[in-house]
Amino acid sequence: MNIDINEILTASMVLFAVIDIVGSIPIILDIKKKAGFVNSNKASLVSLVLMIAFLFLGEKIINLIGIDVESFAIAGSFVILFLALEMVLGIELFKDDHEANPSTASIVPLAFPIIAGAGTMSSILSLRAEYEAVNIAIAIVINIVIVFAVLKLTNKIEKLLGKGGIAVLRKVFGIILLAIAVKLFSSNARSLFQ
Repeated sequence: MNIDINEILTASMVLFAVIDIVGSIPIILDIKKKAGFVNSNKASLVSLVLMIAFLFLGEKIINLIGIDVESFAIAGSFVILFLALEMVLGIELFKDDHEANPSTASIVPLAFPIIAGAGTMSSILSLRAEYEAVNIAIAIVINIVIVFAVLKLTNKIEKLLGKGGIAVLRKVFGIILLAIAVKLFSSNARSLFQ
């Protein structure tokens, strides 16, 4: 077991940027509004399990079912695209899932694909090629602690920003999410079709 502080810090920063939990606050508030509540414990735990499982089994599982990383990332880009369209255009694509069973909103779409989505999984696979698994696992745990704290504080953040601030943030982050979806799609589609 080679615990390296530099690897942990680098992997933590990469995952923090990719997960972008602070940037996802408008989405979390929107899910909370539709579902009635968000179970921070469940969302954090499911995300942690998904990321740790993917760290050790991801490439094997993807190869076993005949899917390459690029296809996985493109599928994730479509989900992110739909979330972004919902935010920017004010349309409801995830409405039925949340209304039918609000308890699932903490898992889909919050734990997957917002927290532990295709971008996160692809980043974990990339980090796995360069860093020790134990250091990436510690970085994942650090990020889950941050995710949990943000999920717990969404009500306070909502009160601080107000309805107008949230509406503006929602549109801005919707555009950013749209750009991320396009970038994720284009970079993976290029390598997929070459």
